[in-house]
Amino acid sequence: MNFEQAVKSIPKGKISTYGLIAKAINSGPRAVGQMLKRSKGVPCHRVIKSDGSIGGYSGTQWKKKIKILEREGIKFKDKKIMDFEKHLFKP
Repeated sequence: MNFEQAVKSIPKGKISTYGLIAKAINSGPRAVGQMLKRSKGVPCHRVIKSDGSIGGYSGTQWKKKIKILEREGIKFKDKKIMDFEKHLFKP
């Protein structure tokens, strides 16, 4: 599985972590972050930190990521995903 396949395999309403994507593609979490930063056409909003917080978006862009995920049915409290395990997808 390559990077793009791993990220595109995350279904709507689910999230995965930088670490889980890294494991699926035999890479490191920071490398996944860099690949997401440079990629077009992958649902990067569905990749979050392993503690359930957003991560990966600078400035106020995290608000945009939360809005997109909320539209997909994911709820937040204090910038962290509620019911984290329920929404977790392992590629």
